[in-house]
Amino acid sequence: MKVKLLRYTPNPEITCALAAQTSYSTKYYDERKEKMTLEKARKTLRKVIGYGHVSVIEHASFTFALEDVSRVLEIQLVRHRLASYTIKSGRYNKAHCDIVIPPKIAKNEKALKKLNEFVEQNTKIIQDLLDMGIPFEDVRMLSPQGIKTNIIVTMNARELLHFFNLRCCARAQWELRVVADEMLKQVKRVAPVIFEKAGPSCIALGYCPEGELKPETCNLIEIKMKFSSM
Repeated sequence: MKVKLLRYTPNPEITCALAAQTSYSTKYYDERKEKMTLEKARKTLRKVIGYGHVSVIEHASFTFALEDVSRVLEIQLVRHRLASYTIKSGRYNKAHCDIVIPPKIAKNEKALKKLNEFVEQNTKIIQDLLDMGIPFEDVRMLSPQGIKTNIIVTMNARELLHFFNLRCCARAQWELRVVADEMLKQVKRVAPVIFEKAGPSCIALGYCPEGELKPETCNLIEIKMKFSSM
């Protein structure tokens, strides 16, 4: 899979800090902008985010290209409604056998053989139906959920924080978790303070909110180290 941060609000932390100042400053925007530095912006953001006033970071948005991801990932991704999506059309792009192979299957010779047999048989059936004159938009009902797709997604910083809370978690589906981790790495490079404490919910809470659903492999100390080093 490929994850690429395409574009984002220029100077996102300064933009959000100036927005935060609007709520309490008596000075006009242009005057405040002239005196704003990145150091001041980050100090302001740490303070307001620490108070829980995260609405100000909605003024920064980030656009990503996600390529060669599965329809399984797509279904979970679009549950995040405060976002904009453009997705590769399944009607006009007629690839129906190029699928994402899960690592656990790729590492298992017998399992991989079974998967390849399924793909080969499924591809043949689809082609047979096309040869019978069945429209592709009907035939594509047979396409597996693992079929690859490409997505452009835009989220504001507040929604990204929520997205990372859920999808960087060890319980998240593996493919979306890998994508979320990479998205977080890339936004941290351009807005390190906004995403300073980003990651699974347990980082901010100090405990796992999943309760009995918590994986046995979860270790809060290791998780904090992983995301602090991104």
